[in-house]
Amino acid sequence: MITLLLELRRVTVSVAGRVVLKEINMEIGRREVHVLLGPNGAGKSTLLKAIMGLPDYDVVEGEMYFEDVNLLNLKPYERAKLGIALSHQNPPKLSIRTSYFFTKLIEKYGGNFKEFIDYCRKLNIEHLIDRELFRGFSGGEIKRVELLTVLSQRPKLALLDEPDSGVDIDSIVLVGSLINDLVDRGASILLVTHTGTILKYLRKIDVVHVLIGGKLIYSGDPGILPKLFALGYERFLNYISTC
Repeated sequence: MITLLLELRRVTVSVAGRVVLKEINMEIGRREVHVLLGPNGAGKSTLLKAIMGLPDYDVVEGEMYFEDVNLLNLKPYERAKLGIALSHQNPPKLSIRTSYFFTKLIEKYGGNFKEFIDYCRKLNIEHLIDRELFRGFSGGEIKRVELLTVLSQRPKLALLDEPDSGVDIDSIVLVGSLINDLVDRGASILLVTHTGTILKYLRKIDVVHVLIGGKLIYSGDPGILPKLFALGYERFLNYISTC
C-alpha cells in the first residue's frame, strides 16, 4: 500500500516567465495535516495552484507525484479525478443556483443531498442555496461554501488557500470544524495561512512549512510555531539561518 500521498522533488515554478518558487521539496502522507505559512507574496498560493495544475503556473524544473502518479502530464480535471481538490481564496461568482451546483457535484463524487443539507444547517448557509453561487455572499459565507465544495468532492488531498482570510471569528470556528471533518473522512490537508488564525481550531497539525522569498526555509515540527509568531517572518528567517 502506498503511504506517501504527495511528493514534490526540487519543484521550481514560474508565472508569466518569472520564477516564483525555487526547488521545493515536500512529502505529505495519508491523513496528515500540513500548514504552509509565509508573508504576502512568498508564493504560497502559487504552490497550491501548481499542484492543481492551473494554467499559467508552470513547473519548469523538478518532479511532482501523487500516489506515485506523475502529475506533470495531467490536466487539472485529471488531477481532481485522482483525488486532489483546491479551495480558492477568491472563487469566481457563477450564474447558477448554489443548490444546482451542489446537486451535480454530489452526483459526480457519490455523496448524498441529505448530508449537504445537514452541512448547510451546521454552517448556517441554508439561506444561500437558492441564490447564485458566491454572488452577494459575505466573506465568511464564501469561505464556508467553498470548503463545503471541497468536502463534497471527497478528496484524498485538500489544498486550502487561506481559509481564515477576511472572515469573522464565528466563521473561523465553523471553517475549522469543516477542516477537521475533512481529516476525519481520511483526507490529507495542505493549508495555506498568512496570519495563522485558523490553527487554534485544528485538532492536529503534523508538519509546518515556512515559505519566504519562494524558498522553503523550514519544514518540520509544529512546535516551532510559537517562535515563528513571536519573531515574525523576517526575524524567523535570521533565526533559522543561525541554527
